[in-house]
Formats: sequence, structure tokens, C-alpha cells
Amino acid sequence: AGRRRYHYHTAFRERQDAAKHEHVQRVARSLPRLRQHVERDIAGRGLSRPRVLACLTRLLDLGFLRVGGDGYARDNGSFGLTTLLREHADCRGGEIRLHYPAKSGKEVTRALVDEQAYKVVRALLRRSNPDSRLFVYWEHAEWHELHGNDLNAYLRDRSGQDVTAKDFRTWYATVLAAVALAVSDNTTDASAAHRSRVVARAVREVSGYLGNTPAVCRASYIDPRVIELYDQGGTIAAALGELGRDVTFGHPATHGRVGRAVLHLLGSGGP
Repeated sequence: AGRRRYHYHTAFRERQDAAKHEHVQRVARSLPRLRQHVERDIAGRGLSRPRVLACLTRLLDLGFLRVGGDGYARDNGSFGLTTLLREHADCRGGEIRLHYPAKSGKEVTRALVDEQAYKVVRALLRRSNPDSRLFVYWEHAEWHELHGNDLNAYLRDRSGQDVTAKDFRTWYATVLAAVALAVSDNTTDASAAHRSRVVARAVREVSGYLGNTPAVCRASYIDPRVIELYDQGGTIAAALGELGRDVTFGHPATHGRVGRAVLHLLGSGGP
């Protein structure tokens, strides 16, 4: 009976994981539409709600960041994108620098370059009100805080899909893993032990970007089909070759051709 329950639980978990990754692929196909809306909103004037939400989305899209929760910030002193304080950000030389304590006490450091987001974050840092919260907006002659549910509502509205901030991390974990495997020194006659080492190294690299342990990263974020296909000789190496020789793992250009190549690898086509 115990063995049957174990197999049932394993099969149930596999079905859940498959459904999750299918959902994330639908999210990935909606990203071009979302980015078009973000481009329009972030080009606005002032610190309006749409413009600041577009800035949050741009940073989420570039930095693989957790969205953050007010309870964690209040009770544990751990932060995410929407709960960042002004002291956690700095704008210098066109670069947005973020440094803050995140989940499980991990220190997160990001240096992001985006001209439009830079202008918004710099304006937020320079605003006159004393609130320590970084991401706020001005409406009806007063400042309002933004929270994770506000960002998720914006993502759903602008993408036309049931998108959450966490979907970005799941998708980019898969994309980054696909890139790491594609640039490895794999050959079709490589031993199973060699391929296993390559996979382990790729998972460690992705976990470093996400701030998870390798075990959590592989179990909960990376689509297992990317690893299965790698074992069968399938990677996105050709797409990386078309981008040029300077493409390296971890480059923020996880959009465009690279994202489409991962969708194609997984058999779902591209946007």
C-alpha cells in the first residue's frame, strides 16, 4: 500500500509540474505583447501608477527578482522587488544598483541597465516625501504604495494572460538552464557521467541567479524537459550561434531569439 501511495504521489506531482510548465510557456508566448504595453507605459510622464508598474515589470523582466511580500518585510526584514526601500537602491552612471536582504537571509545584488527604468527609479529616489518605500506612485495629490497584488494585476491586464511575477522566474530559470547547457562542451558521445556534471553545473549557475538552492531550482523552477532533451542531444546552440560569439551564460538578453529558441525546443513554437 505504501509503494502504491508513493507512485500515486509521484505521478500526481509530475502532472502538476507538467501543467505548471505548460502554463509558463503560455506566459512566455505572451511576453512580447506585455513588453509592448510596458514600453508605452514607462515612456509616460511623472510617477503615475502605470509608469511605476511598468518600471517594476521591466526590472522583473531583466533581473529575475522575487516580487516580495509585506509580511516578510515587516516580520523577517527580507525584501523583494515591490517591498524594496529607498536605501536598497542607487542610480549612478546609467546603472540601477540593488542590494538588499532577501528570503532566507540571502543578500541579493543586481546591477541593471535600462534607460527608461533608470529614469523612473532615479525620480523615485529623489522624490520629496519621507516614505522609505521605494516603489510608490502619485495620484489624487498623494503618494500610494504598490504591493505584489498590484503588480500581478498589471501583468494580467497588460499580457491578457493569467500571469504572476513568479512565472517570470520559472520561465527564465528554464531559459538560463537551456543557455548553460547549450554553451557546455557537450558532444553526442559524451559519457553519462560527463552529462550529469554539465547538468549539475548548469543548475548551480541558474540557482545563483535566482537565489535558490540548486535542489529547489531543479525541482521547482527549471522545466525538466530541457535537461531530458539535453541528454538526447537537443539544445539551443544553433540559436546562440546566430546571435554571435559573444553570447555567454547569464547575459540578460534572455528575450527575443533565445526565448523563441527555448519555446521551439520544448515543442510549442514561438511568438
